[in-house]
Amino acid sequence: MPAETVSRAEVVRAKQRFSIIGNSEALNSAIERAVKVAPIDLSVLVTGESGSGKEFFPKIIHQYGARKHKKYIAVNCGAIPEGTIDSELFGHEKGSFTGALSDRKGYFEEADEGTIFLDEVAELPLTTQARLLRVLETGEFLKVGSSKVQKTDIRVVAATNADLLKAVRAGKFREDLYYRLSTVIIQVPNLHDRGDDVLLLARKFASDFSERYMTAPIRFSEEAGELLLAYRWPGNVRQLKNIVEQLALFDSGETITRRRLIEVIPHPADTNLQVSAESHSYENEREHLWQALLTLKKEVEALRLQLSERGDVTDHHSYSPMRSIIKLDDPAFEPLSADILSEGSEKQQIIDALRRCKGSKREAAKMLEMSERTLYRRLHELDITPDKYS
Repeated sequence: MPAETVSRAEVVRAKQRFSIIGNSEALNSAIERAVKVAPIDLSVLVTGESGSGKEFFPKIIHQYGARKHKKYIAVNCGAIPEGTIDSELFGHEKGSFTGALSDRKGYFEEADEGTIFLDEVAELPLTTQARLLRVLETGEFLKVGSSKVQKTDIRVVAATNADLLKAVRAGKFREDLYYRLSTVIIQVPNLHDRGDDVLLLARKFASDFSERYMTAPIRFSEEAGELLLAYRWPGNVRQLKNIVEQLALFDSGETITRRRLIEVIPHPADTNLQVSAESHSYENEREHLWQALLTLKKEVEALRLQLSERGDVTDHHSYSPMRSIIKLDDPAFEPLSADILSEGSEKQQIIDALRRCKGSKREAAKMLEMSERTLYRRLHELDITPDKYS
């Protein structure tokens, strides 16, 4: 298609085709640029932070270009050892080095007439950069260990999260190669600059996880949504996906609160996020805890009264409904009595539970009728060391 005919509708179709989520202007502009350059056989450099989704753009360029029916090969230059990368890219002759037991085609030969995507191109050694420059200028290359010049007709799309001009000034990247690769530059926006796309992506990742593993879906409270928008997301889309999937696994069926989100988002101690976490009120959780304890106390007292009237129990230590509920077989275990449940501070309640459970956080959490996660958090907040009671 002629470059000038690219419309917003075509951008939408490209997003649907490659499952790209987001409506931000910066993202749409980058996709539009990729669709426009696709039919024009130029080298393209895709730049952006790690985890921002750079890998989608060479696929768009390949599929919307004239080479779409030919091979597309993606190469992570940073994952190939320096000693073997020339062989991987350009191939080698039998016996050219130790372990070269036969001739081997490289990616540039395999992808002839197609597209090769060089991810993390800044990681290429200078000697390999010289070989790549020759391919871009003349379409020629030499296999490792061979003097025979071979030709390839290939389109190169490169990507990096590094500042290549800074690398050029430092002598780590060839200036002539930089200008050859960057005929067209596509800047992929980082997640923090994409506005409400963060919320769209979070909901999509949560929904996908729920469908894939058949778990109850999670939801995000309004305050949690505000935090998702405010956070810088240094790991971009990849980081957001990891965090949402962690929440979808351990908090399935729950509404994710701001406080819960703060627990799983890594953040430096000097950010506003840390201040927000410290200033958050814990009154709601304390209220839930005390309500659970009072309910449990009433149930214990009712059962004890009922059993006493029937004459089945003369000593409340001889039978405990708490023991049957918690299902502890250890005869040394002594459950919390109703008297203990009704007195003392929350900290003392937890300490008593740990002491009676011999330091077992799992059993103490059961006794207190709270989740282990909540107990771990309260131990930290109340400065309680469980090992002291084991």
